[in-house]
Amino acid sequence: MTEPLQNATPTSVTLATAALSEVASILSRHSITRVFLVIDPIASAASGADAVLDPILDRCVVTKFSKFQLNPKLEDVQRGISLFRDADPEIVIALGGGTAIDLGKMIGTLAVQPDDAREIVLGHRWIVGDGPPLIAIPTTAGTGSEATHFAVVYVDGKKYSLADPTLLPDYAIVDPLLTHSLPAGITAATGLDALCQAIESIWAVGATHESIDNATRAARLAIDHLVSAVQNPTPESRMAMCQASHLAGKAINVSKTTASHALSYPLTSQHGLPHGFAVALTLGPMLAFNSQVSESDCVDPRGVDHVRRRIHTIVNLLGTTNVTSACDKIRSIVAESGCPASLAEAGITRPSQWEPIIAGVNAERMSNNPRRTTPESLRQLLSESNT
Repeated sequence: MTEPLQNATPTSVTLATAALSEVASILSRHSITRVFLVIDPIASAASGADAVLDPILDRCVVTKFSKFQLNPKLEDVQRGISLFRDADPEIVIALGGGTAIDLGKMIGTLAVQPDDAREIVLGHRWIVGDGPPLIAIPTTAGTGSEATHFAVVYVDGKKYSLADPTLLPDYAIVDPLLTHSLPAGITAATGLDALCQAIESIWAVGATHESIDNATRAARLAIDHLVSAVQNPTPESRMAMCQASHLAGKAINVSKTTASHALSYPLTSQHGLPHGFAVALTLGPMLAFNSQVSESDCVDPRGVDHVRRRIHTIVNLLGTTNVTSACDKIRSIVAESGCPASLAEAGITRPSQWEPIIAGVNAERMSNNPRRTTPESLRQLLSESNT
């Protein structure tokens, strides 16, 4: 008897070497005949995924969506929706980095909504039902998108984060072998994103005991293995970073991100910085800023002492004894990963460039930071990030 095709809740996760072959059993178990494949063809070929996936998909009618830009654009989502509706698939498979997986989430879900995708992304309408199941297969170790119910998309140059339980993938297949061919720059950018997600999740207003546990495990793995994965990758370091990325994704799926991510959006859209670099630039200064939380500016309802304990956890994870040395350790990890360690190194050298960054911050992410920010405090923070 064929198993009925239903959305798996919670996500079924396979994190193991050679896990990609699990796709065959999922398709067979549900007697799938029509597949909508969102795929980064360069990542798929370079990672070795094609050699495994092509024979599996030969048994199905496959509609492939692969012509999209880095960082999801609404226009890409709309083209994907049109192709999806023509194909009427039974399942979506998204393989690649965060862009491919986020597009897979949005296309599969938004294609079955009665309202226009743009209106839903802008928050004028809502998601009212599930799309077909989604198998998310990351080829990088950093975004954690396979573990979250969020998807990011740019509309008219502005970054939006769509959030809904229906966006959480039904199956996550995390295969470290798919990351073995990653160049150092992508390993660094995605790995720094995972590290920043983990650290921000620990201090986030939305953090819970469960999310802090996942974030702590993710941070420890990234701190111990990121530089090695960039400079001298081994199967052990690749596996560790895949674990760190997935755990960080699980953590922010609960807690969401905070101020460094809020600042990263305009840094990416206005200055073209890869997302992981953009977040990492302000992580150390934000740690120092949050460590000075007081009763007058504490946003977390659990209070100042709670926030300070979370900061102490981060200092200990970094193997340091105080906030200053913890900030130095973060800067060292960023630099050893081959990334800009300051705004100046990233080419943002003038104070006049800060105002558009401050104006472009994501208010929702900023409100999740444990210490309240102001335009003046952000100017001071960007100044500290500039040296």
